[in-house]
This record gives sequence, C-alpha cells and structure tokens, in this order.
Amino acid sequence: MAGTAGTPGTPRVLRAMNDRAALDLLLEHGPLSRTRIGKLTGLSKPTASQLLARLEAAGLVLAGGTTEGRPGPGAQLYEVNPAAAYAAGIDVTPDRVLAAVADVTGRTVGRHELPTPGRRPAVPVVQQVTDALDGAVKAAGLARGDVHRLVVGTPGAFDPGTGRLRYASHLPGWHSPALLDELAAALPMPVEYENDVNLAAVAEQRLGAARGHEDFVLLWNQEGLGAALVLGGRLHRGWTGGAGEVGFLPVPGAPLVRKVSRAGSGGFQELAGSQALPRLARELGVAEVPSGPYTEAAAALVARAARAGSDDEPHRRLLQTYATRLATGLASLVSVLDPELVVLSGTSLTAGGEALRDLVRDELEELAASRPRLAVGDVREHPVLRGALESALATTRDEVFDTSR
Repeated sequence: MAGTAGTPGTPRVLRAMNDRAALDLLLEHGPLSRTRIGKLTGLSKPTASQLLARLEAAGLVLAGGTTEGRPGPGAQLYEVNPAAAYAAGIDVTPDRVLAAVADVTGRTVGRHELPTPGRRPAVPVVQQVTDALDGAVKAAGLARGDVHRLVVGTPGAFDPGTGRLRYASHLPGWHSPALLDELAAALPMPVEYENDVNLAAVAEQRLGAARGHEDFVLLWNQEGLGAALVLGGRLHRGWTGGAGEVGFLPVPGAPLVRKVSRAGSGGFQELAGSQALPRLARELGVAEVPSGPYTEAAAALVARAARAGSDDEPHRRLLQTYATRLATGLASLVSVLDPELVVLSGTSLTAGGEALRDLVRDELEELAASRPRLAVGDVREHPVLRGALESALATTRDEVFDTSR
C-alpha cells in the first residue's frame, strides 16, 4: 500500500538511503564536516545537519575534531562510531586457527592465534574455534556477545546438502556432519562459512589488486593450489561449493590422478603446487634447497629465483619452469571463463613478484586465446583472515547502518 512505512520512496526509506550514503562516505574518506557531507551527497545544509544529528543520536557517528588551516573557527568533523558494531573472522589451516575482531570501520582491534599441530586434534574443533575467538575478543577488550557476526574460512567447502566439509581431507576434525550444528550451539552470533581462497578474493576485491573488477580469477598457491572465480562481481561457488578447486584439474605434464577425492590431490596440484617446488629445484640443480615446511621452502625458493642474476642458471630455470607449469593450468581457466584479470596470491606466488608474473603472462599468451591482465595480489598479510573480516563487516554494516527500522 502506497504510503506505508518502509515502502520505497517514502520519507523513512529516503532518509535511510541518505543515512547509508553518508555513513559509506565517512567510512571511505574519514572524518568529514557537515558542509563536505552535504556536497558529496547533494543534500542541503539543513538536511545534512538533521542527518548527522539523527546518526549521532543513534550512536552511529561521533563528533570529533574540527577542520584546520582555514581562517575563522574550524568546522565540526564527524566520523563513524567505531564501537557501533564489531565483526570477527577466523582463518583455519591444519596448523593453526587464527582469529581477529574488527570494529565497524574495519580496524582490527584484537587478534589471537591458536596452534593446532598434529594429525589428530587434541582439542575438539568447537573448542578450537571458541578458544581462538575468545582470545581475539579478549585482546580487543570485548566480550564474546559484543561480536555481531563471525565468518570462518576453511580449505574446501561445506556441502550445502549434507553439511559435510568437502575437498579438504587434510583438515583433521572438521568432517563431522554435526559440526555446524555444534558450532551454532556454542556461538551466540550468526556464523557463516566460506572457502579460504574465496575469502582471499574478497580481500583483493575490496582492498587490493581486484578493486573495480567485476570478472576475475584469483589463483592461490600456499598450503594447496586453488582458485576463486568472481563473475559479474559475485563469487561463483558451484553446486557443492567446489568451484575453484583447481588443484584437482587434470593438466598436461602431470600423471592422471584417479580417485582424486581419496588422493586429496590432482594433476595441477602435483604439477605446480607448493609441495612440488622443492623437488623441482633439486631436479634442476639448485644447490641449496631450504628444509622445513614445504610452504615456507617453496616461498623461499621462488623469492630467491625471482632475484637470480643471469649467471644463476638453476634458479632462472626454476622460475621459468614454475611459470610454465602455472600457465598450463591457468590456460584452461582462461579459455573457459575469459576473465578480465587474474590475481596471483598465496606465498608461493607473491614471493615471485613481478618477475614471476611476467613469465606467467608470457606463457599464457602462448597457451590461451584471450589476454587477461595479470597482477600480483596486494593483500599480503593474512589475506584469508582479512577477507573473512571484510565479509563479516559487509553484512554487519548492512544490518547496523539500516536506519529505516
């Protein structure tokens, strides 16, 4: 019925739209004066004043300092109230659970890392998650109930039909069909679960190399080899959540892996995954191959190869061979998806920087018909965790910043 509160075009909805526009501007630009907000939103000074008074009364904005550097008294500046809401993210790997809490402006206010070594978890998964979250909440000076929403990133994906975690046999303790119900019972806030590589893509889309791009592929190589597919600005997850599990992709140059779900690997993973790099380095005559975890060894090898001079033939061949192997799998993705951009992320790719990117680009031009732009990921510090926070914050802001209710 026309005129009903909440109907599009009514004063309440129009006010809410103006409120959200102003809040988004404050998030993007930082503290702004009433005059500046009016100019950016197209609102008159009286309307902008009413808007700010309304948001201040709702606890969504704070009056802070004043403008400086101009004649006369400074204008009052306004900013989003950081304490209006808090969101949390968790990044899960076989070795640790990393949790963080951010205020509504996106600033991380607490972080906690819980080591989880061993093939059999000594602590149940529900306790791992709650302990990690509580550690981050405590570091932020908050209580668990202060967190508005939580996003958890894991390898693989939870099948929407069964609730089981798929494509991540290497993550111990996470495969019980009752796990999601147990976590929901233990946590007081809404919880969402997302693939870790998808969250790295969210971080790059919001903060990094993919800003402004609606169609891109993020290729990830760290503990495992995977991809995130963003089409029309949205993540493509597939029917079971397994879209982007490119480690299972059969590729030339690698043996055909059968029963991949049991093997936990596939051709592309065997050809270009992080665990293949130390072996490849030895085959190519690299004198000193780092020991220790293969993810760290692979990143160190790639970084060293990217810096190699013309007289260091083994490292130069390592980087070229690695680039060819990466491009071999990427060619299939590019041929099917025709993305505008490919972002290289994960430590075994970002360690190679522009040197590796250029070699992959040159190889891809030979192997694929289209020519996407290649970029190295900009979000280097815990990109999965950053993506989890950004995802949780997006929904939290939609709910908290809605003044139409």
